[in-house]
Amino acid sequence: MGIREKLGKEILFFDGAMGTMLQKKGLKLGKMPEDLNIDNPHIIEEIHRLYAESGADIITTNTFGANRLKLAHSSYSQEEIIKAGINIARKANPDGYVALDVGPLGQLLEPLGVLPFEEAYDIFKEQIILGEKYGADAVIIETMVDIYEAKAAILAAKENSTLPVICTVTFQEDKRMLTGTDILGAVTILESLGVDALGVNCSLGPKELIPIVDELLQYSKTPVIVQPNAGLPKMINGNTVFDLSADEYSSVMEDFARKGVSIIGGCCGTDERFIKSIHDKLIGFSPVSRDVKPRSIIATATKCVDLDDGIKVIGERINPTGKKKLKEALINNNMEYILREAVTQKEKGADILDVNVGLPEINEPVVIASAVKEIQSIVDLPLQIDSSDPKAIEAALRIYNGKAVINSVNGKTEIMDTIFKIAKKYGACVVGLTLDENGIPSLAEDRFKIAEKIVNTAEKYGIPKENLLIDCLVLTASAQQKEVAETLKAITMVREKLGVKTVLGVSNVSFGLPDRALLNR
Repeated sequence: MGIREKLGKEILFFDGAMGTMLQKKGLKLGKMPEDLNIDNPHIIEEIHRLYAESGADIITTNTFGANRLKLAHSSYSQEEIIKAGINIARKANPDGYVALDVGPLGQLLEPLGVLPFEEAYDIFKEQIILGEKYGADAVIIETMVDIYEAKAAILAAKENSTLPVICTVTFQEDKRMLTGTDILGAVTILESLGVDALGVNCSLGPKELIPIVDELLQYSKTPVIVQPNAGLPKMINGNTVFDLSADEYSSVMEDFARKGVSIIGGCCGTDERFIKSIHDKLIGFSPVSRDVKPRSIIATATKCVDLDDGIKVIGERINPTGKKKLKEALINNNMEYILREAVTQKEKGADILDVNVGLPEINEPVVIASAVKEIQSIVDLPLQIDSSDPKAIEAALRIYNGKAVINSVNGKTEIMDTIFKIAKKYGACVVGLTLDENGIPSLAEDRFKIAEKIVNTAEKYGIPKENLLIDCLVLTASAQQKEVAETLKAITMVREKLGVKTVLGVSNVSFGLPDRALLNR
């Protein structure tokens, strides 16, 4: 049975620290630990074997820094190091599992740093392809301090291998990652990308992680992994020493398991004694089931918007329809104008920004990706990607740092099939319009039927109801008063019978009428 089939159904044990064990064996600072896979494989095998004999089900390969950037000064090729790393781990743990260890690249991605997202993706891709080629059972993407870098690694793993993907990020004591993502944001984004397990490692000891783990368990529908440090580090005689004993460590870890954590291991400062102590305490223990309430959350790296929490306003000024100046700005690639619109809408109270750059004169996939990248560099609001071009939608979602909304699908089967595949891949919410090949039905019951078809089709693609927003389409009261009443009726039917949220372009109702704000309200 593979790891994927056991996740959440059994307590699984990862190993502990590699660096701590190497330091015990006299590895000098400045030496690439990955080089030891070739220079002294017996040391690495001995460390892996100690962990396997202490109860670790999954051995992590000695490949944390085995990427193109960090191996620039290595004596060996990336392929040599990864092949040797997997073979050593397999030899030490023939009856268990081997996880390809993928650590951060050591550079911040744009806009915080200089590394382009797609270049980061390519670097991770090289690692992952080699990992699967040489027989890893899973990929563990660990110690991520930037959720955007985690996204690049996850996409690289899911698009270039069939391996289960586990991702652990690092939180500070303020419950945020280094680049500002909070716990709800991290869970939302990691789950949207379809990881097989998610959690936290490094930075803090188990006691300091208690409030963070409690929140992770509250939000995550995915199996949770926890790999703390052995307490907090201290410098003694020039050496880093951690302050927890194996028994103190495993006592907190046992509590985590009883709360619902199902994958357990160690990070800095832990050794085989820590893994054995946890394993001995939890022999025969089965994972605790957790009842996690579905939540409709969209997010950027630093801000979450909960669609269950009152009415949310979508700003729709970034749309060239009927806007001469915006058309000119898009044709001339004048992003400054678009950014001013984004900032103004945030200042006016928008919760979400719609981004539409659809013009026949431009390369829409290129321009919308550029617009998303630029907007996210100065505004923290989640985005709604608005396009009729699937290539443009995917280009925008790929570069987007967070969980977005796609605007939109309708009741046409071919459109749903195309867009739901993209939505599933990137974990986006989707707006569904109650129209089909025959246009907008006049009766609420017929609009409801289309909404029902959208919801049922989305389910076939694995898109849950909490990721759907149905737009029952409001028409102008000045010309179609009966249809306006049908819209209100359809909204009630969709919410009560289908249990999904609704979205509405309410300002359409007052077009051509006086005192528009009153009717819109």
